[in-house]
Amino acid sequence: MREDLRIAVIGGGPGGLYCAYLWKKRHPQAQVDLFEQNAADATWGFGVVFSEQALDFLRADDPQTVDAIAPRMESWSNITLNLRGESTAIDGIGFASIGRLELLQILQARARAVGAALHYDTTIESVDAFRGYDLIVAADGLNSMVRRRFEQEFGASISYSTNHFAWYGTTKTFATLSQTFVATERGTFNAHHYRYSPGMSTFLVECDAATFAAYGFADKTVAQSQAICEEVFADTLDGHRLISNKSVWRNFPWIWNEHWSHRNMVLIGDALHSAHFSIGSGTRLAIEDAIALTKALDAEAHLPRALARYQAERKPIVQKLVTAARTSAGWYETFPSHMRLDLMDFAYGYITRSGRIDDARLRAMSPQFMARYEASRKPGSTP
Repeated sequence: MREDLRIAVIGGGPGGLYCAYLWKKRHPQAQVDLFEQNAADATWGFGVVFSEQALDFLRADDPQTVDAIAPRMESWSNITLNLRGESTAIDGIGFASIGRLELLQILQARARAVGAALHYDTTIESVDAFRGYDLIVAADGLNSMVRRRFEQEFGASISYSTNHFAWYGTTKTFATLSQTFVATERGTFNAHHYRYSPGMSTFLVECDAATFAAYGFADKTVAQSQAICEEVFADTLDGHRLISNKSVWRNFPWIWNEHWSHRNMVLIGDALHSAHFSIGSGTRLAIEDAIALTKALDAEAHLPRALARYQAERKPIVQKLVTAARTSAGWYETFPSHMRLDLMDFAYGYITRSGRIDDARLRAMSPQFMARYEASRKPGSTP
């Protein structure tokens, strides 16, 4: 690909920022402009979580970025499940997390340092604004303007999970990534919660459609919904409040595109595909898309071949993970029925829900949990 390629990146999330940074770093003569509708210091949500090998996929090619991010992350080696006042730990399932805004600021600084031009508070209404650019990278998220404008060309589809969720934060910090399941007289709730800084945690509340209707959440204000969630999870929050940041109820959107590029436009991240938050891979997927796109552009001299290569090499990897995410989300859509199980059976179903972990793998990575689970299955054992 030409060294003086002109690239416009739409969207200032992790995928867009990393794409702008990576191409400009490798090709200093290129013109790279990133456009983001929000301010540089604004973001939706709170912390983001990665698997234990959170940044290993970056380390070989970009150790400097890893060195900038890793010291700012919180990490732990277990998952904790809480059900009916009982708790159990699943060992060997490590995660790391960082505040979403903090991650964005690190990536902003790196993109600026290599000479990428970042344009904030800039609303883009049409791709016509990018005439003269050789490549338009649409990293503009779930509501991508580029994808919506060319839905047929991209073969775009969107559907929604039946569960509802609201993404809060809290000053209550938690030792591990935790899941707390609570039954009330009117329904059932689940909270995904984990610390992402020494003094803050993500606290994502989820409920099924029946519970959402029973509480009348559709007619509640953000403040009213927050108050109900604080009451439901009072024991978990231990006197701390929930913090809202556009914390409205949502249904998770499933985004998929059969065709990843059209003309000189290409999709990455949530504009291209979505993976349910229960597997904690959305941010990593977006950054890996940026890496795969950059490598494809470097490998091919002509843009159409480069974009075809990007899809051919990356799509099977993404499909596998999205399939696992859909299976995981399916478990959550029926979590009220799973809550009737005893704690160990519930935990086993939880950790094997995506279909990617069998007993042999679970014994290898979580030997303490698996020993407790198998002991609980023996005749005469007490759950």
